[in-house]
Amino acid sequence: MMEQIEFDRLTGIIAFSRAASLGSFTAAARSLSVSPSAISKSIQRLEALLGVKLFTRTTRSISLTPEGRELQDKALTLLQAAEDVVQSVTAAQAEPSGTLKIAASLPIGTRILAPALPEFRRRFPKIKLDIRLSDQYVNLVEERVDVAVRIGQLPDSGLISRTLATFKLGAYSSPSYLAARGTPQQPEDLAEHDCVNFRFQSTGQLMSWTFSVGDRKVELRPPASVVVDVSDAVVELLAAGAGIGITASWIAGPYVGRGLLVPILESHWVTSYDIHAVWPESRRNNPAVKALVSYLAEVIQSPESTTGRRAAGGAHESG
Repeated sequence: MMEQIEFDRLTGIIAFSRAASLGSFTAAARSLSVSPSAISKSIQRLEALLGVKLFTRTTRSISLTPEGRELQDKALTLLQAAEDVVQSVTAAQAEPSGTLKIAASLPIGTRILAPALPEFRRRFPKIKLDIRLSDQYVNLVEERVDVAVRIGQLPDSGLISRTLATFKLGAYSSPSYLAARGTPQQPEDLAEHDCVNFRFQSTGQLMSWTFSVGDRKVELRPPASVVVDVSDAVVELLAAGAGIGITASWIAGPYVGRGLLVPILESHWVTSYDIHAVWPESRRNNPAVKALVSYLAEVIQSPESTTGRRAAGGAHESG
């Protein structure tokens, strides 16, 4: 009976901690692949065992009680310790194996990871991949993500990171558009052209276009004939002749290689970002994580080439 009580408590703590981290019984159930009712019943049993209420519930939301906040701090420590045990056992294995949960934005996932990962699987057939693509920020610890690939400056989050590559943001257009409308020679010439701009989904703000002019940097937001909030759509619009736009070199590279886009105003480009792999401290010694990060550093070396990466299966090759 003691084993059953302890098991109930452990499953209750896991359900409680996941619901507390995600702010929803439904989200906790989804992440644990169980039903919301199972999460609710497990937490109710834990509350009965402890004799306290852990959540204040309304029809639309849940919030932690003071007792719940105290338990969550201890639960995270307990679950991290359990994860460390699993990671230490995994690290002792000779060949990397297991399932790696990878998080990235949609453009990185489709244009960098998807072409590169089949070769990774051929090299490490015992590793399975669970890839989560979203432009929303993902908390690696709470979502139990093993590795994320991110662009730009990294906050001081306590995560381990490795820079994989650097790319530039630059102006591109199609040969057909430039043949019809002419090629701008200076950034100020953009005011006379059809422009495609990007709107950030997180803020609703339009992207500012940064160029160097002489010894100074200037930020422009030229009047846009088309605005879109998905970066992949920007490059497709440009290739179809919609005008001039700003995009990442590793996104534009394949289109340049096929003659669908050409870079313009290159001498005025100044903005560059890094592509990073980041992973939690708890995954530091995980052989599968080490294998993946080393592989990505190997193949994501030339995001400004015409392919955005070299062929992973042949010669060795963001932000």
